[in-house]
Amino acid sequence: MPSADIAPDDREWHVSVNVCTYNRHQLLRQLLESLLEQRLDDAIRYEVIVVDNNSTDETRQVVDEFIGRGHNHLRYIFEQRQGLSYARNTAVEAARAPIVAFTDDDVRVAPTWVQTIKRTLDHHPEVDCVGGKIVPCWPAPPPVWLTERHWGPLAIVDFGDRPFYVSIHNQLCLLTANMAIRKDVLERIGRFRPQLQRVQNQVGSMEDHELLLRLWRGQGQGMYVPELVVDADITIDRLAKTYHRRWHFGHGSFYAMGRLEHMERSQLGTFIGVPAHLYKRAVLDAVQWLGNVVCGNWDRAFDHEIALRFFAGFLRRRCTDVLTAPTADKGVAE
Repeated sequence: MPSADIAPDDREWHVSVNVCTYNRHQLLRQLLESLLEQRLDDAIRYEVIVVDNNSTDETRQVVDEFIGRGHNHLRYIFEQRQGLSYARNTAVEAARAPIVAFTDDDVRVAPTWVQTIKRTLDHHPEVDCVGGKIVPCWPAPPPVWLTERHWGPLAIVDFGDRPFYVSIHNQLCLLTANMAIRKDVLERIGRFRPQLQRVQNQVGSMEDHELLLRLWRGQGQGMYVPELVVDADITIDRLAKTYHRRWHFGHGSFYAMGRLEHMERSQLGTFIGVPAHLYKRAVLDAVQWLGNVVCGNWDRAFDHEIALRFFAGFLRRRCTDVLTAPTADKGVAE
């Protein structure tokens, strides 16, 4: 169970900012510097909750250092259950404000980040959540092949400079590195699902997307707010195709676990638990991959290769599910 050092406080809070971290105390320090020095024109009161997800480094000392500087709106919670969804759900439970904001330990938020969240949700009562830009800080010039089509594995978000709604009719994904949601909405649709979270050494995920799908299915909507900005460090390993191959394979596995309605729907049924339309798509990708390789179109070939890796991850997960599922005979025997 999570443990917390929480001082009694009967003040009204407007925004609870939640940061989940694991063995990244140096990056966490940079984030806290940006979070605790926000420019607030209005009487906005916000708290920052750091959930230490079983770290063994100096995470606790870093948080204590900031609290020692007089940041009494900063709180520390220890969550021993390993996994980002566990940590996020612990943060939501501890949040004392009606708006719950999420960011990551490897980003830095803009000076008006908290104020933008509060003002947008106040001015748009029809909106359940808001999200914005995640701007990359490159460790080196990105390779030519790494275009906008490959931003998914890097968690980069930039949909332009005009705000718009995201909903069941416009399913663009907002990411929890830069997102805020009303707490009562989370209580209504449910929190993050631990069965979809990454485990150690895995890449690829769908926790954010699955949460938004539940929101949209309940007729909720979010808003993309271009003024809501965070800067994200891109590590050098993510500039290599090897990382992107691993990410898409893992992403396919998570989609197989998620059993999303639009993925499962198939007029031709399934084989080994995989909808027939995914096999058809994989055959087309294989043909196009080969054609582009023969013609020397390596960038286009890579696009089809990662689509095939997504399918391979999906197929492997479903094969594992079939092989480990209890048989009817076992069920009767039990």
